[in-house]
Amino acid sequence: MQKPIFIGHEIFRTSSYGAWHPLRVPRVSTVIDLCRAMGWLPQDQFRTAPQAKPAALRAFHTEDYLEALQAAERAQAVTPDIRARYNLGTPANPVFPQMFSRPATGAGGSLLAAELLREAGVVYNPAGGTHHGFPGYANGFCFLNDPALAITSFLRAGLSRIAYVDIDAHHPDGVEAAFRDRPEVLMISTHEENRWPRTGALDDRGAGNLHNLPLPRGANDDEMALVRDNVILPLVAAHRPEVIILQCGADAVTEDPQSRLTLSNNAHWAIVESLRPLAPRFLVLGGGGYNPWSVGRLWAGVWAVLNGCDIPDRLPSGAEAVLSALEFRTHSRVHHPAPYLTQTLRDDPRGGPIRPEVRHSASQIAARARPEL
Repeated sequence: MQKPIFIGHEIFRTSSYGAWHPLRVPRVSTVIDLCRAMGWLPQDQFRTAPQAKPAALRAFHTEDYLEALQAAERAQAVTPDIRARYNLGTPANPVFPQMFSRPATGAGGSLLAAELLREAGVVYNPAGGTHHGFPGYANGFCFLNDPALAITSFLRAGLSRIAYVDIDAHHPDGVEAAFRDRPEVLMISTHEENRWPRTGALDDRGAGNLHNLPLPRGANDDEMALVRDNVILPLVAAHRPEVIILQCGADAVTEDPQSRLTLSNNAHWAIVESLRPLAPRFLVLGGGGYNPWSVGRLWAGVWAVLNGCDIPDRLPSGAEAVLSALEFRTHSRVHHPAPYLTQTLRDDPRGGPIRPEVRHSASQIAARARPEL
């Protein structure tokens, strides 16, 4: 069997959205460094992401928006009209030196993944998962929408059964808007209830094959396991997908500052492991994640799961050094990590009671999807 492929690029080490933006923290570079320190990432499994050209990006994005985004990178400024029209140069979607080239590289990674998965296999692009982007404007830290580009690529290649599963703390509004009326694209999202962008209500079905399950604040591992076993896995299995795309945002764990869910990274890894056998093609993307230690640990563990690598109870010194070297500042505060954030990859399980509202939401989706199942 072909080994899984990891797609990355050094641009994610050398670029930043700005000193105080939530995406100032190192993420992809940390995952690469951790996986190499663990001996999990030999050169034959690594591919460098290409920067997607505008012609390829026009499969989803409008030409005028792409021109505006490239012009903003060149000028390092936007006019009030461009800001209003394309949502560029805002606090969420700021002007910075690589504001086109960085997201175009993340998108290039997902487009390369779609090419690598023409037949079968497993590809991991932690720089992907920018699920808020719209065809004609930036949105929610996402200048481009690489999951939508990958789905479009698979559809153009003739695949007719695609499953998109999104476990980010935030609802994938850009992806949903693009494919909500396409029955060949099964879409399942778990996300924090009443968290920005405040879309993805339980009763929002679209005209296609769409299932949203908002999770209440404080959702724990046991509640996510219920959702996994009663909603995600049965729906995906019934769809008989030719490819599964998993957006594995790391912002649903307890340590993340951008959500109030309380999962451990075990919940994410269990979903990765459970989905992999359900299709011949499996594309795993990153997404949200704003605590450098928790996102690095979670995404490195995803790669371990995809490769069947054992996760040790205590990290070797080289991997511990990668995590110990990270810095995280919020305004005037310097965050000092708890020992487990630098010495281990696996969180302690974060179980808890399964609340009635979670059971109700899961059973409601299962009931209305029963004809499909």
